[in-house]
Amino acid sequence: MDIEQKQEELIEHFVNQASTFQGSSLATVIIAATSHPSLFAFSEILSVPNVIELQGTEHSIYLDLLRMFAHGTWSEYKSSASILPPFAPDQVLKLKQLTVLTLAETNKVLPYDVLMQELDVVNVRELEDFLINECMYVGIVRGKLDQFRRCFQVQFAAGRDLRPGQLGSMIHTLSNWLSTSDNLLISIQEKIKWADTMSDLDKKHKKEADERMEEVKKALSLKKLQTVSRPTLTSEGTRRCSLNLVE
Repeated sequence: MDIEQKQEELIEHFVNQASTFQGSSLATVIIAATSHPSLFAFSEILSVPNVIELQGTEHSIYLDLLRMFAHGTWSEYKSSASILPPFAPDQVLKLKQLTVLTLAETNKVLPYDVLMQELDVVNVRELEDFLINECMYVGIVRGKLDQFRRCFQVQFAAGRDLRPGQLGSMIHTLSNWLSTSDNLLISIQEKIKWADTMSDLDKKHKKEADERMEEVKKALSLKKLQTVSRPTLTSEGTRRCSLNLVE
């Protein structure tokens, strides 16, 4: 089963549970979802009415917990850990994995120093083990570890849930991309048209040159023919002419 299909099944499972339970039971569902080793998307769970209704209740910290896993990073959690439920080891691992995905959204070359700081990793060996065993092996990222340059070169990274307001930014980015693509297409079409025009001109010039060459050849052939057909005096004819003049 590929990671996308597994994600869909897990999301459906937890959405159904979140739609069924309330209060402390719903908090248990949220803890289970944020601890599951194969679940990396939470926006569908966040949109469940029962989950939204946690806002302002005694269990609202679990709504904040779910938002942290949907949009947050490990460093953001550390700055607000005092107002969130304590993390289990599986949740710590999960949020660090999600932090790598967030970093990979904007940079395809991730320096080891940045990763170690963001993930609270103390050495390169621990960092590389984490990237290999907990990220690449799981299938959420693909890339190359460059020990010489001390960086992780990202080739693929799974997408995270969109942050509030991020959709508008993405639409704006895509609109700019489409506009740039349209302009590029127009430029390519103009260059193709110019190339076709130059090709036609080259063909015309070649034809004219060939025609002039043929005219020159014909003129030279005619001149040669005229030269050959003109009467000439042989040595015998010259002698006879001289004798006639003497007589």
